Amino acid sequence: MPEACTNHDETTLFRQSWTLYDALSEMNYMFHREVYEQVGRLLAERHEAGPWSMLDLGCGNARFLGPCLHRTPPASYTGVDLSPAALEEAGAAYLKGLGRVTLRCQDMLEAVEQDAENHDVIFSSYAVHHLGSAFKQRLFQACSRRLKAGGCFLLVDVAREEGQSREDYLEGYIGTMRSEWKRVPPAQLDEACAHVAAFDFPETLSTLTRMAAEAGLTKSRLIGRHAQHHVLVFEA
Repeated sequence: MPEACTNHDETTLFRQSWTLYDALSEMNYMFHREVYEQVGRLLAERHEAGPWSMLDLGCGNARFLGPCLHRTPPASYTGVDLSPAALEEAGAAYLKGLGRVTLRCQDMLEAVEQDAENHDVIFSSYAVHHLGSAFKQRLFQACSRRLKAGGCFLLVDVAREEGQSREDYLEGYIGTMRSEWKRVPPAQLDEACAHVAAFDFPETLSTLTRMAAEAGLTKSRLIGRHAQHHVLVFEA
């Protein structure tokens, strides 16, 4: 079971936010199916190399990652998220039956900076863009320290075009949400758009690559792109 965290008001907020995100991901507006097909192939390659471990930052309920892990089970898995509701669902459903699973209710940057273990794969999906630039740089540095030799930071996230401002990115992304996310009820769509406008701070690919290189992760690969949504691998 995940460690307890947050007060009642914060728990309610995270439960509501997670419920909305989970519904949107199931509708595949953020290309979760295509993304996790690529993630699954990468993890299968890692699994063939021998026993491996994963730290998952912002794991949510692991709805999409869970099937990948069941096909190529790690020797150990640690999932970190701020939503107790999502962590409970992860342990009871999508990660059930895996061997060594640890779930922690914790801020992801704090978790990786304080982690005492090293990992073969550090993974994060649609979470890093919520951090400001300085905190992203800290995250890359912490991930670099916590990776085993030959390990990788596998990142799924949105990114801006080169030279595109955050304001222009938000205008385009929210415009797409308004015009194409037809299955989302209006009130939920308004909430999702407000969340993106307030909390999304995506970087360009060149900035992410530079941040990774400055942290010692000098090898970067773009595995796949689906509109603004990217699958990236960073290695030393």
